Formats: sequence, C-alpha cells, structure tokens
Amino acid sequence: MTTIVPTSEEDPFLAVVQFTSQLAWADAGPEAAEPEITRLCREAEESIVAGKWLELASLMVTSAELVSSKMSDKDLECTYTIICSLVKNANSADDVLEMVKAISSKVVQQPNDKASLRLKILFNLYNLLDHPYARFQVYMKALTLAVEGKVTEYVVPSFKKIDNFLKEWNVDTKDQRQLFLAIANVLRENKSLVNESLKFLTKYLATFSSEDAKVLDEAKEEAVRAVIEFVKASSIFQCDLLELPAVAQLEKDTKYAPVYQLLKIFLTQRLNAYTEFRAANSECLQSYGLVDEDCVTKMRLLSLVDLASDESGKIPYASIKDTLQVKEEEVELWIVKAITAKLIDCKMDQMNQVVIVSRCSEREFGSKQWQSLRTKLATWRDNIGNVISTIESNKVTEEGSQASSASATAIQGLSVR
Repeated sequence: MTTIVPTSEEDPFLAVVQFTSQLAWADAGPEAAEPEITRLCREAEESIVAGKWLELASLMVTSAELVSSKMSDKDLECTYTIICSLVKNANSADDVLEMVKAISSKVVQQPNDKASLRLKILFNLYNLLDHPYARFQVYMKALTLAVEGKVTEYVVPSFKKIDNFLKEWNVDTKDQRQLFLAIANVLRENKSLVNESLKFLTKYLATFSSEDAKVLDEAKEEAVRAVIEFVKASSIFQCDLLELPAVAQLEKDTKYAPVYQLLKIFLTQRLNAYTEFRAANSECLQSYGLVDEDCVTKMRLLSLVDLASDESGKIPYASIKDTLQVKEEEVELWIVKAITAKLIDCKMDQMNQVVIVSRCSEREFGSKQWQSLRTKLATWRDNIGNVISTIESNKVTEEGSQASSASATAIQGLSVR
C-alpha cells in the first residue's frame, strides 16, 4: 500500500486526494479512472490555492470514507492524520466547528469497521483543537462511536476527568444533559459499572429544574430508567432521585405513577409496603424485568436500616423478625448481611436479644438529612468548645498552684537563713 510522505505544505493534502481517488477508481480501468482522478486533484488544488480549507476537508474526508474498507490500518490512520491537520488552517472559529463536524461525522459513519482505530483518530483530532466547544463536539462523537462500535473500554477512563473537561468546555445546560446521558449510556453497556451509570443518569436528571412540563417530559423515560436501575442494583442503597423534579413528575403520570410509588417505598418505607405493592402491581414489576426475590432481599436490608435509624440505638430481635418477615434463627444472618454491605455498624447482644447500633446509613439525603447533620455538627461544636474551656480552666488552676508552691518554697528558704 502507498505510504504518504509529507514534502511540502500542499503535498500531503494532494497526496491523500490522489491516493484515495486511485483506490476508488481502481476497478474502473485507466480510461474511466484517470479523468476522475485528475478532476478530484484539480478541485483539491484549487481549494488549497484559494484557502478554502473547509471545502478541502469535505472533499478529502468523503473520498477517504468511500475506500476506508480497502485501506490498511496504517494507511487509514495516516490519511486521517493529514485530514485532521486541516483544522489548523481554518480561517475562523466557525470554520473550525464546521470542519470538525464534517470530519467527525464521517469518522463515526461506519462504527463496525476498525472501531478502535476510528476512536484513536477522533482522539487525535481532539488533541489538535484549541477551540473548547469543538473539543466537546469531538468528545460526544467519540462516545457515540464507543457504544456503536462496542469499544467502550477505551473511553471509560476519561470519565474521571469529566469535571475538569466541563470547566474547560464551558458548555450550557443543554449540552451538559447530552453529555451526562451519553456517558450513562456508555457505562450501561458494562454490568460491573451500573453504580457509575446511575450516578451520571442522576446528574442528567438533576439538570432539569422546575421547568415547564414540555421540557420535563423529555426526561420522563430516563427518570423511569433511573428508578428501575436503582431498584435492580444490589449494592446501591441510597440515592437522591426522589426530590428531583424530573422524577417527581412521575407521581402524577398515569402510566408511570407505580414506578414513582416503588421508588418511594425503597427510599422511605419498609418491607410490608413492598409486599402490598407487589400484590397490586405484579405485572408492572415483571414488565420492567424486576425479580421479586431480589427486591425482597434489598427491602429487608433497607428495612433493617430504617429500624437502625431509631434514636434509641437499640433494636430488639423480635422487631427485626417481624419487620423483615423472617424466621427467628435468620435474624442474625440479616444483621451480618447489613454489616457486610456497610449499611450499619452494631453489636449483637445475644443475651438480651437486642442489636446495639453505633452507625447506620441514610436511605436518602434530602433537606431533612441536611438539617439533622447540621444539628449534629452544632452539638459536636458545642462539645468541643466545652472540652477546650475545661482544659483552659484546669491549665489556669494548675499554673496558680505551681506559683503558690514556688512562693511557699521561697519563704521557707528565707526562714532557714
């Protein structure tokens, strides 16, 4: 295959056009091919002379995609490296955006053909750009390609830097929504990343404030998805979905009201509420692929957390047995499960048949929980203040005692003399 060797400012671009056009017309015969190759090269040269870099980029990327399946990985990467370098010649910021749109759209057009290489090409394009919003556009295309080309493992590590990226891109709320949803969709492809998927899906839903019904309506399907993902997740016991306007709208929706009711049960109620819901909405649970046994297991753990949140800090074994609807000999097993899941810290007093709780997790963290935290911090601050005052008082008393002892010693010395 042909290897492109840059020799001057124009040569690389012309070389790419000639190389791709030759591949495109290779089966047509010399008589038909030569005029077309000459025409394409002439158009490319005219664009270079006139400084019409956007037109040149469109011509080159279209030609490259027509024959991409015939190229080796090396040739495809080299071809796109030269095409992407055109962004440095753009005459304005708008031209940069249009050029990026033209190039990236073609790169993701065939996601099943050399997907990992195409992703690398997009990353190379990203690194060539100085325009923040153009970078954002390329990143979004990379996420689309990762999902459609099944190469999500290459983009997942970048999610750790999303907060820094957002500061750099400075995108508006609408673009943030697209980003968070796209990331949630990428993470959804990997079952081991369900926690992270729900995290970004929650971020997406949080961008919807108390807006008009039409705007909120576009988040309805994703709100349902978030609720179901939370209920299904065996290792997630806390979320902030309940107070989000995008989720709260489900309560008054005829179709999705049961979904909201289910979320409310998992965040604020106990197992008996779930069993009542199951009896009335068994088809709803099945339609969303929810397994009753898994739901019961999670609700038992959450019900135990609810019992542990009692201010007394003590839970009788009998209360656990009745609330979790288990046999007496299974009570300690469920306590151990809750400890293992880091939902509670406690000691089991087998003699008195009670659990002594030292800490428990919150099922949700809304305004009520913030107020509770504020009260606890205020109490902690006052206690620390009292300790400091006591230490200072003792210090003053001790210094006074030492001074008195020194004076007595000095007087005693004078008397001896």
